[in-house]
Amino acid sequence: MAEVLTAAQMRRIEESAIASGAVTGATLMERAGQGVVDAILAHWPELNHSEDAGSGMAGEGAVPTGLPLRAVVLCGPGNNGGDGFVIARLLKRKGWAVEVFLFGDPLRLTGDAKLNYTRWCALGSVQSDLDLIDRFADAGLEADLFVDAIFGTGLTRALPDRLADLLGKVAGCRTVRTVAVDIASGICTDSGRMLQPADPQPAVSKASFDLTVTFHRAKRGHLSQEGALASGHLAIVDIGLDLAHQTLRRKLAVPSLEDACLGSISHWVGQTDDANPAFDVPLAGVLAKDAFGHKFRHGHALVFSGETCKTGAARLAARGALRIGAGLVTLAVPGNALSEVAAQVTAIMIAPVSGSGDALNLLQDSRLNALCIGPGLGVALARSLVPIALKQTRAVRRSVVLDADALTAFAAAPDDLFALLHSNCVLTPHFGEFTRLFPDLAQKLVARPTHGPAYSRYDAVCEAADRAGCVVLLKGPDTVIASPEGQVSVNAALFENQAPWLATAGSGDVLAGFITGLMARGVPAMRAAEMGVWLHAQCGRNLGPGLIAEDLPEELPHVFRSILS
Repeated sequence: MAEVLTAAQMRRIEESAIASGAVTGATLMERAGQGVVDAILAHWPELNHSEDAGSGMAGEGAVPTGLPLRAVVLCGPGNNGGDGFVIARLLKRKGWAVEVFLFGDPLRLTGDAKLNYTRWCALGSVQSDLDLIDRFADAGLEADLFVDAIFGTGLTRALPDRLADLLGKVAGCRTVRTVAVDIASGICTDSGRMLQPADPQPAVSKASFDLTVTFHRAKRGHLSQEGALASGHLAIVDIGLDLAHQTLRRKLAVPSLEDACLGSISHWVGQTDDANPAFDVPLAGVLAKDAFGHKFRHGHALVFSGETCKTGAARLAARGALRIGAGLVTLAVPGNALSEVAAQVTAIMIAPVSGSGDALNLLQDSRLNALCIGPGLGVALARSLVPIALKQTRAVRRSVVLDADALTAFAAAPDDLFALLHSNCVLTPHFGEFTRLFPDLAQKLVARPTHGPAYSRYDAVCEAADRAGCVVLLKGPDTVIASPEGQVSVNAALFENQAPWLATAGSGDVLAGFITGLMARGVPAMRAAEMGVWLHAQCGRNLGPGLIAEDLPEELPHVFRSILS
């Protein structure tokens, strides 16, 4: 599990490091520039020998021409621009032909940015005529590398139209490799949203880069909305801030409201050879089973099914709960669907439920640890069943996952649902279901963002969890999970970890089952949601094209083996 920072958090960490005397701002800027150059050469190894390579198509490798490699570096008026001057200088030292453009007045540069501007000027010129880049872009930008070092994590306003159009044109040029320093210019660091001018016409062009190089930790905006699309491959460079970060964290062990931004947001990293051990240890512990334990020791999950011809979603959820390790899984099935379900399941048990009385009797079983309500249930049945189940589980704090129809059933009266929820509940809406329960928050998410920090999915899900009094999981490529206590995490199935094949019917039902199964095994609600989402995405990545929802539970054993090995 890796921390993900806001712009304010990163600023505090840098300021703390400089104030301690352990490092200067100039040293941090030099490390940042060197880190970007190293990341570029690691991402495109063919660029390592500039004397032997000239301009070539991005992704095709360099073409030997006997000419030096060419880079265009566009610098802004602040520290991001200072990083750009360092990058230009270091590339020049490697034999590159480097053209530097400054968006801003050189006389207004200050501090470390001014220092590195001066250092660059001893080696080469700085141009301010952005029309030249326009002409380059129109001609296919005859360069091997374009570096966006205009605005970094401190940007709080929309890009000027001309600059936004220029970046969109260059980043869309497939004949040049494109790199963003820290974050793509124009993206809000805290939300990932592209900041737009107040005038609704025209919308700002969206640039998408091949590589984004950021420092110390990923930022929230890299993992959400337009920021995730704009970032391309994300490289995180160590610039020596770990000690300052740890010191600041200790000082804020009991943070004030003003300091609360330093609570970290986490994203699961892919299960690779260098996977983060902070994730592996607890998950491996959950997967382990007592050698002398029996099935009830591993939890009993109950999944409510819809009526005949509507049982598939519940069966998918039940299969997911069973595969993830619940000792027993029971499907509560209306009488008219018993034969249909019985013909489709084997290890999953069936309990007939013909009405609210049967449901209440079934819920009296003290061996039940977790419920899944909603997949394929039907809105009318969900409206009558959810209050019964939640009132009964509130007294014993039994875990409950509510999905699909269990959420839509309360679209007209969300507060009725919130009054029944407790801290052991998890809501798993997609954006449409989220909009039905939290229309005001959804409206803020789709409103035009004109300044930063813009309202984000993180903000919306945190507010939703606080309002509902339970864990809320908003599904998407950037799935955001929050608890009512203010914990928030994101699973970004993006970059090399993307799993677009999960956009298929029934995928969300399996996820609900995964979370239910983990909660049946005793995993706390927030942790179960995080683990379930990560495992779900990992199954999707493993399976790839051709995936259907039925495949996901069956892929879990392969994922588990890769973790435990």
